This record gives sequence, structure tokens and C-alpha cells, in this order.
Amino acid sequence: MPEIETVDKSTYDESDITVLQGLEAVRLRPGMYIGGVDSTALHHLVFEVVDNSVDEALAGYCSEIHVIINSDGSLSVEDDGRGIPVGIHEEEGIPAVELILTRLHSGGKFDNSNYKVSGGLNGVGASVVNALSGKMIAEIHREGFLWKQEYQQGITASSLEQIEESKKTGTHITFWPDKTIFDNVDFNFEILAHRLRELAFLNKGILISIRDNRSDRFQEFKYEGGIAAFIEHINENKNVLHESPVYFSG
Repeated sequence: MPEIETVDKSTYDESDITVLQGLEAVRLRPGMYIGGVDSTALHHLVFEVVDNSVDEALAGYCSEIHVIINSDGSLSVEDDGRGIPVGIHEEEGIPAVELILTRLHSGGKFDNSNYKVSGGLNGVGASVVNALSGKMIAEIHREGFLWKQEYQQGITASSLEQIEESKKTGTHITFWPDKTIFDNVDFNFEILAHRLRELAFLNKGILISIRDNRSDRFQEFKYEGGIAAFIEHINENKNVLHESPVYFSG
């Protein structure tokens, strides 16, 4: 009978200290960042990317947000905002987009110079989505060019490339959720459409659409009435105290 090796657990010293680099902590403990690895957590990834586009809209630089469920298992979020910055970050020495997508707590929402209001996780969301994706591609229209960079499991997989000239601005993020992390990686059209409709109500005047290339389903939302229109929507076919919602802003 082989001898059983016993481990002395009474000792605890510097050799027991582990430091997780980059986004390793997110991949090791995803529940700490998105609440789990179930369907709810999967769709939370989408909303984190969408929230970044909503922040651009709240800042006055974005009017359209498009969500596309691709037939290859990936999902894309596209907006017509300013585009994630692509210049080299002075302190870190890497492109700003790479910094935002590969480092926790990086972004333009920590001071008041870029975003006076924000709907996302203040710089955590985009990098967490990257960390929990088997692959991510960032395509950015900015400074007269289309730029592209790829990542795998939160790690930079290619240099930032200047692809071609472009007259528009905006950000296009495509990600493939990591099948080794999530229980299921199938996006649900109804779950996404429901939340995107709410965001359109809460951010009046912004056009938000969702397309499912697996089934050719498509919905588009835009409400000039904002929250008042939202109240009218949920009050349909109900007996209400006031015929028209009372709404204040400012």
C-alpha cells in the first residue's frame, strides 16, 4: 500500500502568497464581477458593453447603438460615438484602447472631464467582458481611420492596426463568450430586447436596435417621450389614476 503524503498546514509564510496578474482574477472568480456564470451573467456582458455606448450618448456624442447576435456565437455592439481613444497612453506606454480593455479600473469615467453621468461600471465593465471572452475584436473609427485590435481571454493578441481611412466615428466591439467559463453561451433575443427597450425609454431620443442573424429577427427602439413614454407603455390595458404621466426633468 503506497504511503500517503501529508501536507503540513500549520505553516503560513511568504511562499503561500499568490499574485494574480492582469485579468486572471476575473477569470478565476467571475462571480465577483458579474454575479456568476449562468445565463443572467452571460447577458450581463452585453449590457456592460452597451452601457459604455449609452455613456457616450449621455455625454452628447452618440445617437445610435446597434446590437447584433452573430451566427458564429459572437455578439457585436456598435455605436456612432467618438470611438475609444487609440493614442499611446503616456504613463503606460500602450494604446488607450488596449489599456481600457485589458486593465481593471481604467477608463474615462473616474474624473468629471469626460462623463458627468455614467451607466456602466466606471471602467470595469469592458475589461471584464474581455477577460471572460475566448476572443474579442475592437474596431474603432477615429481620427480619420479604422483601427483594429484583437484579444484572447483578456490578453492582447495583436498590435493596434490602422486598417483604412474612415470618415465616420464610433466603436464596434465583437466578443465570443468563453465556453470554458459559462454554463451556456447562447444569447437570448427576448432577454436582450427587453433590456434594450428599457434603455431606449430611459435615454430619450437614442436609437437602439437589435438584430439576430441566427433567425433574421430585428427590433428597433426610439422614444422621444423618455420616462413618460415608458410609463404609458407599462400602463397599457390597465386602469390608471392619471391619464397622462406627470414627468419633470432638469
